[in-house]
Amino acid sequence: MTPHVQKLQINYKTLEEFRKFRENGLEELSMLEDLKADLVEDHTDSPFYGIYEEGKLVARMSLYQINEKYDRYFEPPTTYHELMKLEVLPGYKGKGYGAQMVQHAKTQGLPIKTNVRLGAQDFFLQLGFKPVKYDPVRDRGENPYVWHPEA
Repeated sequence: MTPHVQKLQINYKTLEEFRKFRENGLEELSMLEDLKADLVEDHTDSPFYGIYEEGKLVARMSLYQINEKYDRYFEPPTTYHELMKLEVLPGYKGKGYGAQMVQHAKTQGLPIKTNVRLGAQDFFLQLGFKPVKYDPVRDRGENPYVWHPEA
C-alpha cells in the first residue's frame, strides 16, 4: 500500500507516535503539547495529519484554520490555513513525504500561511509559496511564506 496523508486521531497512540519526533532533537517542532491540550479538551476534529510507512508515523504536520478577522498576511483579509510543524523523521527524508503533506494541505481549498525554518526556503518556493514582506511587529522573528490557490 502506498503511503498517503491521513488525518490523525487525537488519542494516546498518536501521543506515543509524536514522542518519536521529539526524540530526534527538534524540540521546537514538538506537537506533544498541542495534542495533550486537545486530549484534555476532547476535540473531535483533529488538526493533525500524518503519513505512515509500514505502520510507523514518519511524517506529520498540523493545519489550523484561521478566521479572516485574525488575518494579517493576505490582502484582502481571508480565512486561511496555517501549516505548522511539518516534519519528516530522519531516514524517511527524500521520499517526497514533506511535499505530499503540503500538497494535501493545498487540496483543502484555502490559502496557506507557514513559518519557514532556516534551510527550508527552497522547498517551499518549489511548492509555489512566496515570502511575505517582513514586518517586525507582526512577524517577531518568524519567516512567513504564503500560498494562494489558483483562481
